[in-house]
Amino acid sequence: CAAFAYFLFFIGPKAKAESRQKQRKQQQQIPHHYLSNNLQTMSYDRAITVFSPDGHLFQVEYAMEAVRRGSTAVGVRGKDCVVLAVERRALAKLQDPRTIRKIVSVDERSVLAFAGLTADARVLINKTRTEAQSYRLTCEDAPSVEYLARYIARTQQRYTQRGGVRPFGIATLLAGFSDEGKPVLYQTDPAGTHSEWKSQVIGGRNAKTLREFLEKNWEEGLEEEKAVRIGVQALLEVVDSGAKNMEICVVRLGGAKSIMEEKDVDAIVKEIEAEAEEGKTKTSSADE
Repeated sequence: CAAFAYFLFFIGPKAKAESRQKQRKQQQQIPHHYLSNNLQTMSYDRAITVFSPDGHLFQVEYAMEAVRRGSTAVGVRGKDCVVLAVERRALAKLQDPRTIRKIVSVDERSVLAFAGLTADARVLINKTRTEAQSYRLTCEDAPSVEYLARYIARTQQRYTQRGGVRPFGIATLLAGFSDEGKPVLYQTDPAGTHSEWKSQVIGGRNAKTLREFLEKNWEEGLEEEKAVRIGVQALLEVVDSGAKNMEICVVRLGGAKSIMEEKDVDAIVKEIEAEAEEGKTKTSSADE
């Protein structure tokens, strides 16, 4: 008992003081600017509803990074159709390909393609389908593509403005026809913005390059065959195995969705590759 009392009153406080002094020396060895920057980044990084001093919401930006890490999806608006072309990642040998879909029907008049986290997409698509059915029940009419795009964007934005949730890690391309019978293509992103496009690409590391390709090759009044070709040609920039890793969907008047057969896509791929090879041959012969 005497030894314990001696430790409690004499050794214990001295050991605590030495420990505190050691911690202070370690902190002094670390640069102050490193500590402050690290603490700032951690605090703004973890809070979804708090802006950083330079106006960033880091969690929303991380959600956009999740989209960039996803597979590529391309949308091309034609004269009387909208073409959605998506990159299909390599599947496991025993996996059923029917269970992995990047292009889905939301309603009778609208089709959606997405890039990003598949699980997040499933939740958001189910919410959108429920809203479409609710709209039909209330208004006795099918919702427009613009209405569904606004709903998706509103839902995504809601998940960036309150605590206890995180943003959806997906971007979407929504295709269909307007009430006037014109093809339309909308895009939404994790920040909750939506916009209409003539042609657009989401997902993948090469999105900027593909967007430049679309800007050069898209023109007003594209026929269906030309629109499909542009979509396939854009995907060939990121897909290695040709038609096997592509999924092409053509949305026609009334929202009818038609998934192209692999052999039809493969024929287009071979035609594009043959033209590219022919162009190289002509260039080399001209140089000689």
